[in-house]
Amino acid sequence: MAAIASRVSTSVAAAAPAKAFTRPSAPRAVKVSASAMGRSAFAGVQAASVKPARGMRAASRRNAVMTKAKIGDSLAEFLVEATPDPKLRQLMMSMAEATRTIAFKVRTASCAGTACVNSFGDEQLAVDVLADNLLFEALRYSHVCKWACSEEVPEPIDVGGSGYSVAFDPLDGSSIVDTNFSVGTIFGVWPGDKLKDITGRQQAAAGMGIYGPRTVYLIAITGFPGTHEFLLMDDGKWMHVKETTHIGEGKLFAPGNLRATFDNPAYERLISYYLGEKYTLRYTGGMVPDVFQIIVKEKGVFTNVTSPSTKAKLRILFEVAPLALLVENAGGATSGDGKCVSGLDVPITAYDQRTEICYGSVGEVRRFEEYLYGNSPRFSEVTA
Repeated sequence: MAAIASRVSTSVAAAAPAKAFTRPSAPRAVKVSASAMGRSAFAGVQAASVKPARGMRAASRRNAVMTKAKIGDSLAEFLVEATPDPKLRQLMMSMAEATRTIAFKVRTASCAGTACVNSFGDEQLAVDVLADNLLFEALRYSHVCKWACSEEVPEPIDVGGSGYSVAFDPLDGSSIVDTNFSVGTIFGVWPGDKLKDITGRQQAAAGMGIYGPRTVYLIAITGFPGTHEFLLMDDGKWMHVKETTHIGEGKLFAPGNLRATFDNPAYERLISYYLGEKYTLRYTGGMVPDVFQIIVKEKGVFTNVTSPSTKAKLRILFEVAPLALLVENAGGATSGDGKCVSGLDVPITAYDQRTEICYGSVGEVRRFEEYLYGNSPRFSEVTA
């Protein structure tokens, strides 16, 4: 303690008292109140130099006013900066709580057998059903959600709140849980009480939980720049660890539904281009980690294309639209429904509506549209 006080005294004498309170290891600004300083180990130095301390208090007040969402913030601190709507903040916190619980259940789940079959005929593992129930429960107790529906329970359920409606895929990639690959939860948040006859563009927010070696909560708030990654810490808190605002060009590809290359010549040519140009293959079979890596690495492309013998599998409401908001808010681009339009602009007219999709950098999405559909009017000025 004496050594610390000595260093601080030297700093005060050099008329740079603010640096004595800087935490180099922390990636964000730290607000220090006058009362906190009085209780600190540096209290003895304060009497020796009153004027610098007052200057520091004034600077602290200015910093408090100017504070923005920063790396190192808690989820609650971030949401205060990201949206003025307390209902949206509450909803995003509730989904984070459910994500934390699901992460534990996934780690301890037994995947030896199938629990049931959902209304679309897809087999479900027991952990799917558990995740589904946890998310419905979280939305019910949030009191800010009117309608909720999931990929496993596609008809909207009134969960008793008001303000927003939520669609989610409780555990995307559940078929690879037993191989210990990363899996995740995907959700989209729409204002009001409609989950049909809408578009992804109307979302207020979107997010996904990624359950891998680390548990991550990734969110985008409409109107607030960037897509933001929160890491679940050992103490159970979410810490803001990354903000992505730009997805650039880079040779990384994740090709979904490769079977379509058998009778979709355009898709076959695109895959041949990736191979010929020596792109790095990064594909797990789970859309959550395959799209998440584009945002984390800030480069790459994910494709899932149909053909006469392979129908579209990905559902717009529960998967495609929420991921499109996450990618586009991060500075990337999307192409949906085979119409050279953003995945956010595809009209959602049915809960089980499906589509083909491409996520990635602007240059890669332009290339995708040119190979698959012959042109890319939206990105005609972009060069890869």
